Amino acid sequence: MTARPSRYSAVAIALHWLIAIAIVTMIPMGWWMSDAIAEPSNQALAYRVFQIHKSIGFLILALTALRILWRLTHPVPALPGRMKGWEQFAARATHAAFYGLMLALPLTGWVYVSTGWAVTTDTPLAVATSWFGLFSIPHLPWIEHASDAVRRTTAWMAMGAHSKLAWGAIVLIVLHVGAALKHQFLDRDGVLSHMIPALPHGEEAGAAEPGAATRWAERLAGLALVAVIGVAFGLAARPAPKTTETAAASAPAPVAVDAAVAPGTAAAWTVDRAASSIEFSGTHAGNAFKGRFEQWEAQVWFDPADLAGSKAVVTVRTSTAKTGDATQEGSLTGAEWFDPETYPTARFEAASFKALGGNRYEATGTLRIKTATVPVILPFTFDEANGTAAVAGRLELDRTALNLGMTSDAGGDWVSKAIRVEIKVKATRAG
Repeated sequence: MTARPSRYSAVAIALHWLIAIAIVTMIPMGWWMSDAIAEPSNQALAYRVFQIHKSIGFLILALTALRILWRLTHPVPALPGRMKGWEQFAARATHAAFYGLMLALPLTGWVYVSTGWAVTTDTPLAVATSWFGLFSIPHLPWIEHASDAVRRTTAWMAMGAHSKLAWGAIVLIVLHVGAALKHQFLDRDGVLSHMIPALPHGEEAGAAEPGAATRWAERLAGLALVAVIGVAFGLAARPAPKTTETAAASAPAPVAVDAAVAPGTAAAWTVDRAASSIEFSGTHAGNAFKGRFEQWEAQVWFDPADLAGSKAVVTVRTSTAKTGDATQEGSLTGAEWFDPETYPTARFEAASFKALGGNRYEATGTLRIKTATVPVILPFTFDEANGTAAVAGRLELDRTALNLGMTSDAGGDWVSKAIRVEIKVKATRAG
């Protein structure tokens, strides 16, 4: 028979306190952000807190899985022998309930964010999930790709269960802390020293190891508590059906590969990609953001003396949009934004040029993103010296006309409708 230790191992102690601190910080965070997200003045901070909340939730899930594995493979200290049978049963059942909660809380949160539905506004809100901005965490595909009605119902049920499980965690924490203090100051049996090595541990012989049937009964009792709370309150949180149904959009056909571009008659230019950029900017949750496209190609024929023969075609890989915020970048590649899996490129073609005086010009053309094609006018400056040209231009786009983010944010409550695009190009005359 394996000897029972007098204290938990260093790994078990570290996991216990890491998870405990994470859970304690998550509860007030969840309360605050749920209300703050509806206030415009708090929206930017609430958005950040939501991302931190999700990241800590996935950290708790990973640490809990590791802790369960460690618990199953390492013996734990015995309970004091003078504890009554029902007290030992309650202690082990409470521990089992804690394990269940530590799994159920992040899992219901994962289900909720995968729905892409905000219960605070009862509207779609597709936001990607990244772990502390380091890497993306995929949403559960069987939920993410379900119909609006299924995602909405699932969101309300998941959030209902999630919030009530949080209350269950508060109850268990109070019971757990109260029991630990009772053992330390009333019973003086050294139980608290199992998790706090600095405290002296009691010398009383441990309780006898419970039988297999008892152990399973204790575990099931704890897990049943979690299941009852989660299912009961989750079902109670189901929303009333809407009076109108959202029509399902048919899946668009993939974009065809662009045909070869007919060249203009003006001088051809070779773009120096390393010295050129296509950037975009706007506001998100009340804060300014700025991004860029890392992969794009440009074919340019331009001559101030031959504006009629001038032409420019720019093809952008929309999957390469970068803002420095992993959550924003993950959202931009979603189906309601750029959807690069279906539409890998955006295309700007300028076929008409106009001189505005001095080094200022204006290009008129079209911009295609996904299935939307809109007319655009791009004012720009052109300066040439020794066969090298510098071009700078900017324009403002209405993302609503391009069908970007229209499911979650048609009103511009989160992301500004107006998006500024700025180009800087360095090029040399070809040949």
